[in-house]
Amino acid sequence: MTRGESQMATEDDAGRRVAVLGTGIMGSAMARNLLAAGLPTTVWDRSQAATAQLRQAGAAVGSSAADAARDASVVISMLPTADVVSSVLFDDGVAAALARGAVLAQMGTIGLTGTAQIGERLGRERPDVLFVDAPVSGSKGPAEAGQLLILASGPPAAVPLTEPAFAAMGRRTVWLGPAGQGSRMKLAVNAYMSILIEGVAEALELARELGLEESKLADAIEGGPLDAPIAGAKLLKMERGDYAPEFPLEWALKDVDLAIGVASGDALPLLAALSRQWRTAVAEGHGREDVSAARLALGSDS
Repeated sequence: MTRGESQMATEDDAGRRVAVLGTGIMGSAMARNLLAAGLPTTVWDRSQAATAQLRQAGAAVGSSAADAARDASVVISMLPTADVVSSVLFDDGVAAALARGAVLAQMGTIGLTGTAQIGERLGRERPDVLFVDAPVSGSKGPAEAGQLLILASGPPAAVPLTEPAFAAMGRRTVWLGPAGQGSRMKLAVNAYMSILIEGVAEALELARELGLEESKLADAIEGGPLDAPIAGAKLLKMERGDYAPEFPLEWALKDVDLAIGVASGDALPLLAALSRQWRTAVAEGHGREDVSAARLALGSDS
């Protein structure tokens, strides 16, 4: 997208343009739902291959992160770590390029310290920009279906500005108060999810040890009080040996370690043990596979 095209887009879109910085598994799905909702959308990723299909779907592609953000009323950051977010925002010129009154919605899971530092620096350098901390709960399937849970926090003035974009990407947005509360809730939600997934992996391993058909475990649980959707979905993936990434194991481990890092002392012994277990699977080369590859750190994957 050239600067002239960017200026034309601004005139035509009347402040409705959304920019998505980071178009991996989650960011690309979010961008597609923004487009499907009729919201003019600009995307950027360090990998041109990651944006090629979105261009074909109707997205504008920024020549740089700053170019993508320049004319957007809402800029979504969907990047993997606090260091990457900080580099893109401040080293690559995004913060300086943001329009006056724009919303920067940081929607990746980057931890409490990173979120606070980025929010504070943006507040100093661009006090005219609204910072929203809004990590999402959900993996590839919910992202593609526009069914993410958005855990939003930030200034009340940002609520109406973000509503069209959030409604396009999520089934529900929960506003939790000042920026930072969204990231706190995301760590708690992901701790719950991670324990469920490890529980599924170990229950399947126990079934194998007991000589049971693994498919019967799903049959026994289906429709009852233990039939949690995320647990059922990962149980089926593990049973089939399907580790195609929806939420990569290395990112799930990152979130677990972020939770452990902010807890006091030995407050989270189960998560600490889970972290050690998943680290084994990542060390064995399964980090880029789905979190269901937690099964591979146990005695058998069959």
